[in-house]
Amino acid sequence: MSATADPKAARDHARAQGGTRVEAMPTLPPVASDLPEGVAGDDLLWEETIAPGGYASRRIARGTRLRLIDKAGDACASLNIFNADMPTERLNVADTVKVQWNAYLDAGKLLLSDMGRVMMSLVEDDAGTHDTFCGVSNAASNLRKYGEGRNSGAYPNGRDRLILGAAKHGLTRRDVHPCVNLFKGTRIETDGTITPIVGPFAPGRAVLLRAEMDVVVVIANCPHVLDPREGWNSAPLRVTAWRGPIAAEQDPVRNATPEGQRAFLNTEDYYRR
Repeated sequence: MSATADPKAARDHARAQGGTRVEAMPTLPPVASDLPEGVAGDDLLWEETIAPGGYASRRIARGTRLRLIDKAGDACASLNIFNADMPTERLNVADTVKVQWNAYLDAGKLLLSDMGRVMMSLVEDDAGTHDTFCGVSNAASNLRKYGEGRNSGAYPNGRDRLILGAAKHGLTRRDVHPCVNLFKGTRIETDGTITPIVGPFAPGRAVLLRAEMDVVVVIANCPHVLDPREGWNSAPLRVTAWRGPIAAEQDPVRNATPEGQRAFLNTEDYYRR
C-alpha cells in the first residue's frame, strides 16, 4: 500500500516534507545575503529563484527595486507589467521603443505604459542583451520545435506561463500583452532580418529595475522564441525585491531625455489625483 493511500498517511507524508528546500522556490520569510550596501534586511520584500520553465508574479509598490540575476547564463526573463490599481494600463512595448527613439534596452531606459507613464526604469544593467521585438513562445511554436509545448509537458512555453502568473492577480488570457525579454537579445539587420543573441553567456549577469508605479510584474523563464539551438535551453533566474525611495527630482534616469521627463511627469500627475 502506498504511503499516501489514506488521508492520515497523506497528511503525515506531507508534513514530513516541512523544511525541505530546493533551489527554485520562494524564500519565506525573504532572506538574501547579498543586498546592496545600505539596504536593510527589513526592507527585503521578495526573494525567489524561478526554475527553468517556471514563472512568478508579484505586486510591488512604487519605489521598489527589483533585481534579476541570470544565475547560469541561460535564463530568459519575459516580463509583463500592469498598473496594480488599474490593470487595463500595462506595458506598451511599441511606445517604449517609439518614445525613446531606441529599440535596444540598457541602463537608463524606461518601460512605458500605453498611457504615456513610466511603469519601471532600468537602473542598472550588466547584461546588455535584451529584446523588444519577438515576444514569447507559445504552445504551437514549442510543438513545432520541440514536439511538445503544453504547460504540463516537458517543454513549457512562455505565453502560457505568463497567463498563469497573471491569473494569480485576477487577470485572464486576454490581459497578457507583448513582453520584453531580458537577458536574451536580438539585433535587426540592415535587410530587416532578426538575429537572435541568446548565448549562453557568463553566469551572474544582473539587471536592476525600479518601480515608478504600483505594479504587478509577471515573469516567465522559458527559452527565447528564436533560440536557434535544437535543445530546450533555460537556466535558473533569481529575483530579489526590496523597498526604496521613488525617483528624486534630480534622478539621472528621470532627466536623461526630454521624453523621459515628460513620462515621469505623467506618472506623478497620476499620483496627485
